[in-house]
Amino acid sequence: MFRYGFKPSTTIGTTAVAPKFKVAAPGLAGSRRSFSHSSRWAKQRVVILGSGWGGYELMRKVDKRSYDVVMVSPNTYFAMTPLLASTAVGTIEFRCALEPVRRYPQVVSFQAQATSIDLKNKSINCLPTVGGSASKLKNGSESPGTEVGSSRDFEHSALYPGVKPFALDYDILTISVGCYSQTFNTPGVKEFGHFLKDVKDARRIRSRILECFELAASPTVTDVERANLLRFVVVGGGPTGIEFAAELHDLIEEDMKRRYPHVSKFCRITIYDVSSTILGAFDKSLVEYAMTQFQRQGVQIKTERHVVKVNEANIEIKEDGTVPFGMLVWSTGLAPNPLIASLKELEHDEKTHSLRVNGHFNPKTVDGKELKDVYVIGDAAMLDQKLPATAQVANQEAVHLAKILNARVRDLPLPGPFEFHNQGIMTYIGNWKALFDRSGATQDGFKEGGRFAWLLWRSAYWVKAMSWRNRCTLAFYWFANWIFGRSITRF
Repeated sequence: MFRYGFKPSTTIGTTAVAPKFKVAAPGLAGSRRSFSHSSRWAKQRVVILGSGWGGYELMRKVDKRSYDVVMVSPNTYFAMTPLLASTAVGTIEFRCALEPVRRYPQVVSFQAQATSIDLKNKSINCLPTVGGSASKLKNGSESPGTEVGSSRDFEHSALYPGVKPFALDYDILTISVGCYSQTFNTPGVKEFGHFLKDVKDARRIRSRILECFELAASPTVTDVERANLLRFVVVGGGPTGIEFAAELHDLIEEDMKRRYPHVSKFCRITIYDVSSTILGAFDKSLVEYAMTQFQRQGVQIKTERHVVKVNEANIEIKEDGTVPFGMLVWSTGLAPNPLIASLKELEHDEKTHSLRVNGHFNPKTVDGKELKDVYVIGDAAMLDQKLPATAQVANQEAVHLAKILNARVRDLPLPGPFEFHNQGIMTYIGNWKALFDRSGATQDGFKEGGRFAWLLWRSAYWVKAMSWRNRCTLAFYWFANWIFGRSITRF
């Protein structure tokens, strides 16, 4: 078996155990690579699938001296998703919302997609998602394996080194792969819409916004064409869609009207949602406040609208007919991850298709057996106490799971079942105003809308930043862009 020295040997007494690695070469029987199981004297290997709010926090909190920790993720970073809307319009720079997975040298990390899991033999089949120009999405787009919004498949050049599939053995497995954006099989969404699930999505959105303004400024464009190019459509009235519309409004009002004075008057922002209201998780009074603020800002909100089809330059809506646009952002909820759907031997929730887990995050097989060496957290997990698929929930679950694993390796009593502590919800609504709602979290029912809520919103995400480096860069860009304006350079 080929030995792979990604990590130093683990020495106990005079016994040294080096990680082993086997790879499968397509078409060659028996040439399969895999990290083998540790010996009984070595540390147990904990494999974490996913570097989101659950996986990254678990990697931070788990005892890396007592476990061999391996991270498998399509990305080499953790993305702070609440800041993506700000990065998409240049309020902050992209790296302000990122934390590198390789920040912890004790952790072995692979930029790969877990394609299947063999629960019986404790093995994971993985496909690298790195390869530069040699690895392309099947539709020709770049960034293989990181299109978490659209869930597009990717393929590799067979000749490019380092892209062969491999198998990874585990002692303890944590599944925290998250979800994809829900499209409801609406034609054209993946091809012509933009998602906002990852920093790569935010980068494409920023480029498209600036492209629309440059096209509209061309002397060969008519006023009708300018109005179409500068019509920005957001589908989905949840926090992600609302925050993006708010940030886009600020960009137009504070920067684009000065940089593109002759075309900015054509700008229109419209939010469409299938339900009767926006921000369904918020208190009714805060929703009314948000809708009033958007009305004053000139942002249109159209509820009870059903999208039939998305075309390259227009969207077909059942109630309104064909509506042209320059850019469309799609944010309509979550779809199950294909990896979770492939685990047929485990019990799934009928509504969300997530894996049903107990209070210690162990999934159950269809015949009722609990898997004690497998844990599922975040969007992929469904507890008996049904919780929303939010960053707050995934983060708290990761902290609790780290306590379980740390107690387990030290032979200490395990913590009790997980209990969620609701810290409230918040969202930005533009013009330096936000909503902060703890009415569902505390008996006093505290809720706030306006500038004070905006201060709470920014303070909370500044504190939630994972490193002092990002806290410093966040504060710098917030201040610099307030003084000098956002950068509108397109590259």
